[in-house]
Amino acid sequence: MSEQEAPGSGAGKVPEPSGVDLARVALRAAKEAARARGDAAQQRKQARRGGLRSGARADGRDPMALGAAINRLLTERGWEAPAAVGGVMGRWPEIVGEDVAKHCEPERYDEDERVLVVRCDSTAWATNLRLLAPTLVARLNEDLGHGTVRLIKVAGPAGPARRFGPLRAPGSTGPGDTYG
Repeated sequence: MSEQEAPGSGAGKVPEPSGVDLARVALRAAKEAARARGDAAQQRKQARRGGLRSGARADGRDPMALGAAINRLLTERGWEAPAAVGGVMGRWPEIVGEDVAKHCEPERYDEDERVLVVRCDSTAWATNLRLLAPTLVARLNEDLGHGTVRLIKVAGPAGPARRFGPLRAPGSTGPGDTYG
């Protein structure tokens, strides 16, 4: 038997981090914090001298790849969840299936309430999607991360624009009873 396996302890058990491992993690965190403080101090010093100057060392003004720049922008602005939901809207037929995607399409996502609004082309498909909503929420959260979508609101078909004209009675709702 090896030293890591004690009799009766279970062979698949992961050992707890030792003092040396914890010290390495703490040292790495302290170095990163010191580096961040040093960068901020150097930028303040350069600003006092009359602005940032270029040099041989890498700094935050160096060119970067487009993908890295977009990822940095998403992270800085806190747009990870809306970008992920936007990606899901692009893959909607893969997530819900071709048949449902022909009749139902995502319309918008409310990040504050974590609600996805889906519009269907008929009331029958809207009812069908309401029945599938809990399964879709679980599938979306599996893809996007737990809690990203809390609720799916299903909207029926949109009726024609209500026009007011000489043949309308005052206060009439028009064809609103037929649609939705």
